[in-house]
Amino acid sequence: MIRFDITDQLSFMKMGIVESLRLVMDPELHINIIELGLVYGVKIDETNKQIGIEMTLSSPYCPMGESILSAVKNCIEGHFIGFQATVELVWEPVWSYDNITEEGKRLLSI
Repeated sequence: MIRFDITDQLSFMKMGIVESLRLVMDPELHINIIELGLVYGVKIDETNKQIGIEMTLSSPYCPMGESILSAVKNCIEGHFIGFQATVELVWEPVWSYDNITEEGKRLLSI
């Protein structure tokens, strides 16, 4: 889960990034990657116009992994014109069903 520090001057931009990532859907589950808890972090480098997304997948063997990563990059660059996006795929901490938000669980009927 992503946490925001309201004393960070970029916190509102980070919230905007997270909101835009709600448009990226897991093609198999039809739930967005935020509700699934796949996004672990957002970093912004205003000087170099870079946005970094740290995320995971539900499995290292996810057949749609490359598609999801491309969608994240395209989403960020489409919503934040002038910025380049990098997506770092991480496996620690390991994703589990506990990462899914309450809304995600409702959508999945869990």
